[in-house]
Amino acid sequence: MQLIGRDAETGVLEEFLGRVRAGESHAFALVGESGAGKTALLQHIAERASGCLVVRVEGVQPEADLAFAGLYQLLTQLPVRFDQLPAAHREALRTAAGMRPGSLNWLAISLAVRHILFAASDKQPLICLVDDEQWLDHASVHVLAFTARRLGTRPVGLVFASREPSSEIAGLPFLKLNGLTDSAARALLDSALAAPVDPAVRDRIIADAHGNPLAILDIPDELLGGFALPLVTKGRMAPRHAA
Repeated sequence: MQLIGRDAETGVLEEFLGRVRAGESHAFALVGESGAGKTALLQHIAERASGCLVVRVEGVQPEADLAFAGLYQLLTQLPVRFDQLPAAHREALRTAAGMRPGSLNWLAISLAVRHILFAASDKQPLICLVDDEQWLDHASVHVLAFTARRLGTRPVGLVFASREPSSEIAGLPFLKLNGLTDSAARALLDSALAAPVDPAVRDRIIADAHGNPLAILDIPDELLGGFALPLVTKGRMAPRHAA
């Protein structure tokens, strides 16, 4: 996937991957408005993470109040047998899943997840990508943020993508996604158009988008009017460079 105007950001991501491959742990947050390109950058990590186990978690608004929904997404992707966990960790997760009665032991749950991530990273570096953190249930964010701050020296990388990071992950390092420069915005628009547009229309599109990649790519057809063909490239819908 080509990411126009994001050379500095992809450089940071390459450094992140290099550190994890070298056996270090690292966690940080990608922060930016809707359409700034957070999902595209997470996809860039996934595509470049050769030799790593990549797992993805996505916050979904209808499940934001469903406790541990995000953790369920994560744990079901990892090759770890729960019956091999320490008894206290296993029982804490069973309680969180509603499989046994009892009060939640947040420390035991968090340590259980940390244990599972470490075990999964024994054979190859582990990359966990969490998209739309603002829609992830609070219980999962709480546990994942606890874990992100205590990765130690294991080859585990954890990336949160969020419009505005929650208080749980606010203490992590973050990479802020600003709007594209004018030249990058024009290059992105040109890459999506199948025909030239009137310069005045082109200027209006760029001005109205304020550097937001998705806004540039989602220009409604009526705005282009008769000045250009729909936003297609080589007979197919133009790839979304940002989400």
